[in-house]
Amino acid sequence: MIKIALLGSTGSIGRQVLNVVDRYPEKFKIVTMAAGSNAAIFNEQINKYKPTIATLSNPEKAVEITSIPNGTSFYYGENSLIHAITDDVDIVFVAVMGYSGLNAVKTAIEMGKNVALANKETLVAGGGLIMPLAKKHGVKIIPVDSEHSAIWQCLDFNEGKKFKKLIITASGGAFKNKSVSELETVTAKDALCHPTWQMGKKITIDCATMMNKAFEVIEAMWLFDTPIDKIDVVIHPESIIHSMVEFDDGAIIAQMGNPSMEVPIQLALTYPNRFNSDVEPLNLIGKSLNFKEVDYEKYPCFPLAIEVIKKGGVYPCAMSAADEEVVKLFLEEKIKYLDIKRYLEYALSKVEDLPLSFENLEKVDKMARKAVYELYNKELNG
Repeated sequence: MIKIALLGSTGSIGRQVLNVVDRYPEKFKIVTMAAGSNAAIFNEQINKYKPTIATLSNPEKAVEITSIPNGTSFYYGENSLIHAITDDVDIVFVAVMGYSGLNAVKTAIEMGKNVALANKETLVAGGGLIMPLAKKHGVKIIPVDSEHSAIWQCLDFNEGKKFKKLIITASGGAFKNKSVSELETVTAKDALCHPTWQMGKKITIDCATMMNKAFEVIEAMWLFDTPIDKIDVVIHPESIIHSMVEFDDGAIIAQMGNPSMEVPIQLALTYPNRFNSDVEPLNLIGKSLNFKEVDYEKYPCFPLAIEVIKKGGVYPCAMSAADEEVVKLFLEEKIKYLDIKRYLEYALSKVEDLPLSFENLEKVDKMARKAVYELYNKELNG
């Protein structure tokens, strides 16, 4: 019986983790649970799974948790997430969004707990600190993103296996068939219409800009200990191949399947074993697979991000923080789609080049977010 601390239980990834637990109750048990602000769903979850500890980050929503089971301790507030990481769990499944995931992963590692990682910010912002810390404590960081799980599978679950190149696939997002001129009038509603994947709003916008793919490049660098020049990104509109690995002999191994997070989520908990899932098997009859280079003119945020990756240090953290706030402004229809890159550039220009440390990551995160609203208010007020 594998005992799980599930951080981010009410989100899309978290709910699919619970699907796996429901499918194999003899193999998995939810010991602790944490959520952000969705009190209605969380209330149902804690009464179904009866964890020893349940935490809600949003204190204003805590009053909506009206029925706490006997034997469940309830915490709420900004730092309550950490209370869900306890000595009696075997694995910490980090499915929360945002910078808070970094501190949760750090805490889990320091407690010697393996981490199933579905939080991009952890490695984007702090990979240079997190991966050495995991190595020091003998902790596994298990990839959950479909692309990184695909690479991990192609490497036979051995992230240290020798390879020539990693090839990360991208769908192209909602605007893959639009011209650059057409992007001037697109809306947030348009950007949320992803052609192949069902995801949260933030990541769907990042798919449209290709910022999400840049984040995945950073994650791949840290997960598989490889320089950026050994990672390629290709547009693959069908989203059937989730990523590929090229080896020295010229062979390329791909992991394929219907677009679903259920497989990488379940595999993070069951590997090296594979169990039945509810995912419909892929039928390749009648399907075509297409691949294109990334168009930098259509996706200007992507080359910007690549330059930030090469710069390294605290700058990827700044980019991640700024992107989070800029996407919020776009979703609220306060800025236009083509403003996103300009806002990111401005925020990055305002960040101090500080030495890499957990303390400085927090400082840079705040700097970048502040700069986004500084520009917004400046333009709003003329």
